[in-house]
Amino acid sequence: MSASLLWLLGLGPLALTAVGMAPVATVARQRIAGTAFAAGPAAAFALALALTAAVGVAFHGPLTTGTLGISGVGLGIYIDALSVIMFALVAFVGLIVILYSRNYLDGDPGQGRFTRWLCLTLAAVLLLIVSGNLFQFALGWIATSLGLNKLLLFYPERQAAVLAARKKFLASRLGDLCLIAAMVLLHQAFGSLDYAVLFAGAEAMRVGGDIPTAIHAVAVLLVVAALLKSAQFPLHGWLTEVMETPTPVSALLHAGVINAGGFLVLRFADVISLSAPSMEVLVIVGGVTALFGSVVMLTQTSVKVSLAYSTIAQMGFMMLQCGLGAFAAALLHIVAHSLYKAHAFLSSGSVIDLARASWSPSPGGQPHPARMAMIVGLVLAAALVVGTLFGATITAQPGVFALGAVVMLGLAHLITQAFDERPSLYVVARTVALAVVVSLAYFGLQWAVEHVLAGSLPPVQALRGPLDLVIVALVVLAFAAVTVFQSVLPGKADAPRWQAIYVHLANGLYVNTLANRLVLRFWPSPPPPTAIVPSTHISGVSS
Repeated sequence: MSASLLWLLGLGPLALTAVGMAPVATVARQRIAGTAFAAGPAAAFALALALTAAVGVAFHGPLTTGTLGISGVGLGIYIDALSVIMFALVAFVGLIVILYSRNYLDGDPGQGRFTRWLCLTLAAVLLLIVSGNLFQFALGWIATSLGLNKLLLFYPERQAAVLAARKKFLASRLGDLCLIAAMVLLHQAFGSLDYAVLFAGAEAMRVGGDIPTAIHAVAVLLVVAALLKSAQFPLHGWLTEVMETPTPVSALLHAGVINAGGFLVLRFADVISLSAPSMEVLVIVGGVTALFGSVVMLTQTSVKVSLAYSTIAQMGFMMLQCGLGAFAAALLHIVAHSLYKAHAFLSSGSVIDLARASWSPSPGGQPHPARMAMIVGLVLAAALVVGTLFGATITAQPGVFALGAVVMLGLAHLITQAFDERPSLYVVARTVALAVVVSLAYFGLQWAVEHVLAGSLPPVQALRGPLDLVIVALVVLAFAAVTVFQSVLPGKADAPRWQAIYVHLANGLYVNTLANRLVLRFWPSPPPPTAIVPSTHISGVSS
C-alpha cells in the first residue's frame, strides 16, 4: 500500500467533518432529516476504510505517510494493528450511535445541531487515531473534548448538565496542558514529533539503558493527561453526571470518547514504559479507581449511573493493566468494554422489560459465608492453573493474571447458586464447565491478541518488584472480599452499621460532592429560572 493510498484514510474523518459542517440554521424538517441521514453513510464509509486498512496492515505491517510539515510537526497518517483496531471500533460504534439517534431524536428541534456535533466529535476521534505525529494527535485530542462539551450541553437549561460539562471542561484543559508540555519536551529530546522518529528513539534508549530525566517527565505528563481523560479517581464525578444529555451521547462517550486516555497510553507505550515512576502511577491510580468504581456501582439504583460507575471501574482496570505492562490485554479490554457499554446504554430503556421477562422464582436463602469463601478460593485457584497453562502467571504477566482472576470472581455467585439453590449434578457440572470455558476463553484471547499486536505494542512485562506484587495481591484479594461481601450484605440489610456503609457508598464517599462545591465556588452557575405560580382567588380572598 503506497503512501498516496494511505492518505485515503483521511477521507473518513473528512466525510464526517463535511456532514458536521453542513448548515442547519434553518428549521426546515427536510434539512434536519437530510443531515441525520447523511451522517450514516459517512460513518459507514469510515468503517469500510478501516477494514481496508486492516488488510494492508496484515500484509505489509505498520504503514506511514511521513509528516507533511517541519520537524515532524504537520499532517501525516500512521497505521498499525493498534490504530486499525481502534479506528474500526470507533467507526462501528459511531455508525450504530448515529443510526440509533436518527429515531431517538426524530422530531426534536435540535436534531440537526445534535447530528452536526456528533459527526464533528467522531471525526476528531478518528483523526486522533490515525495521526502520524504528536502535533496532529494533540489537535484531535483537543477537538474531541470541545465537540463532546457541545454534546453535553445539548440541553443547556439543565443545571446538572452545565455542572458536569464545567467539571469535564476543567479536567480536560488540565489534561491538554500536560499533553502540550509533553509535546514540547519530546520535540526538544528527539527534534521531531513524527511517530517513526519517536518510537525509534525510544527503542534506542531502551536498548542503551540510558533514560534521560526529560523522558521520565514526558512519561508522567502523558500518564496524567490520560488519567484526566479517563475519569479516574478522584476526578471522576463528571462522568456520573452526564445523564442529562440524550442517551446516544452517553453511549458514544462511554463506548468511544472515554477510551482516548487509554489510547494515549497505548499509542505512546514505547515511551511511557521507559519510566518506572509513570508505570507505578498507572498501577496505583488505576487500581484504586477500579476498586472504588466497582464497589460504588453495586449501590446505585439508577441504571445509567450504575453503568457510569462501571465505566469508571473498567477504565481503572485498563490503566492498571497498562501500568503492569499488559498493553495488549488493555486493548482487548477496551474493545470488549466499548461494545458491551454501547449496547448497555442504547438498551437501558428496556432493562425493566428484560428483567421481568427473565424473572423466575427462587428458593430464596443466602449462601453460607464459609461456602462462598471456599468457592472464591477455588475460582482463584482455577484462574491460577489456567493462566499458568498460557504463561500468564502472577510473576510473568501480572496484568493479565490480575484481570483474569477478577473475571473469574464474577462467576463465583453463579457457582454458589448452583450448589445452594438447585443442587443437582447436571446444574453443578454445567456451571463448573462454564467457568472452565470462560477461563480458557479469557486467557486464550489474551494470548492471541498479544501475538497480533506484537509489532505495535511493547511485549508483556514481567513483575518489576515487590510493590507491583503487593498491588496485584491487594487487587485480587479486595475483589474476592467484595464478592463475599456482596453475597452477605442482603442478609444484613437491616443492621444499622451496614445501612450506614450502604449510604456512604451510594453517595460515592462524597468525593464528587466536594468537587461540586469547589467548582461552584470558583465558577458559579446562574440560578435556574423561577417558576411563576398563579394565585387562586375565591370570593375575593387570595388563597
